[in-house]
Amino acid sequence: MTDQFSKKGEAWSARFSEPVSDLVKRYTASVFFDKRLALFDIEGSLAHAEMLHAQAIISPADYAEIQRGMAQISQEIASGQFEWLLDLEDVHLNIEKRLTELVGDAGKRLHTGRSRNDQVATDIRLYVRAAIDDITALLATFRSALTDLAEQHADTIMPGFTHMQVAQPITFGHHMLAYVEMFGRDAERMADCRKRVNRLPLGAAALAGTTFPIDRLRVAKTLGFDDVCHNSLDAVSDRDFAIEFCAASAVLMMHVSRMAEELVIWMSPRIGFIDIADRFCTGSSIMPQKKNPDVPELARGKTGRVYGHLIGLLTLMKGQPLAYNKDNQEDKEPLFDTVDTVIDTLRIFADMAGGITVKPEAMRAAALQGYATATDLADYLVKKGLPFRDAHEAVALAVRACVDAGCDLADLSLEQLRAFSPLTGEDVFEVLTLEGSVAARDHVGGTAPNQVRAAIARVRTQLEK
Repeated sequence: MTDQFSKKGEAWSARFSEPVSDLVKRYTASVFFDKRLALFDIEGSLAHAEMLHAQAIISPADYAEIQRGMAQISQEIASGQFEWLLDLEDVHLNIEKRLTELVGDAGKRLHTGRSRNDQVATDIRLYVRAAIDDITALLATFRSALTDLAEQHADTIMPGFTHMQVAQPITFGHHMLAYVEMFGRDAERMADCRKRVNRLPLGAAALAGTTFPIDRLRVAKTLGFDDVCHNSLDAVSDRDFAIEFCAASAVLMMHVSRMAEELVIWMSPRIGFIDIADRFCTGSSIMPQKKNPDVPELARGKTGRVYGHLIGLLTLMKGQPLAYNKDNQEDKEPLFDTVDTVIDTLRIFADMAGGITVKPEAMRAAALQGYATATDLADYLVKKGLPFRDAHEAVALAVRACVDAGCDLADLSLEQLRAFSPLTGEDVFEVLTLEGSVAARDHVGGTAPNQVRAAIARVRTQLEK
């Protein structure tokens, strides 16, 4: 029987009258980046082979040989002994060629009823599904670390900001829980994306299906897919799932970048709210005093990298006619890099969260600088019967007087405060303290310490599920 591969390994050589040039080989090859799909390719091939055997399309002997050969190939890949060949273009042909070397004609029969088009679509879905599961686990670890930090500082007062100006007192624990919420939504997005990833393309063959009596649902069950792709044209050409994954990753990295920006600001000596453990920082080649927050800074930069991959994949797909086109080879490197970037970032941020030292004194001093209890004073006057707009105006005048005098609202005497509203009583000073301000916001979602602890309990219950 004639070998389906030429001496140099091309699977289609009989159709052509001249060999592919070395330049074209390098330009079109994907093996040196898509080889990371190898174990997923083997997993999909074994499920396909099991179905071919169950459907009596290949013999029991051929199925046994395929299993034996794939076991050896898996071992060779794991040990680094597998030889990846540029001439064989991609991960699929490299594995198929090696299988044929090991088990002969049985290896040649494995490709019955499938194409590289549905094969690679399956491999990528298996890869993305595994990546989502890894990212989901890392998000849980990161959220847990942030929750621990929030619990340690449920009572630690800091200024809350709008427009980067001191607005109202909050607790650092409350601030950390804001990121716990963000990353919780990221986990929800990943879970939702996984539903559309988890559909089996295998069986669509090149684009129109196959004439063999295959059982696609059997393969889907073997591989843990929830369903099959129901249109063969769409099955081989769809990359929505990869784009959706990159979109969810872009939002996740946006949240990382927001947190990174705050960590960089807070670590500045001019602010001094926190310190980050030395293992996440670097020094300067010329300034010996420097301690630079390189990890948060680099995470900000890597966020743009992930955004770029999303736009790249959208652009890759926007002009493609049905069905599969070689353009789709370009989906892998941005997808792979997105996975690597998100996983590495989450892993290091989860570790870094445990290396954050909070400086409560600096936070408290900052909260006292911007008349952060002005809203509390306005609310106090409203509760005494003054319309809110009048209360707002009275407090604005009081703040202006404090600015001129260089003092805080809490520094004014009762007589001075009554000059702005005669409704002011001796109990006013209770609302002008930072502790009183945060404690007063005692409702679900508020910054009161007991609400922060209740929110922490809810998060931990979620994470335990």
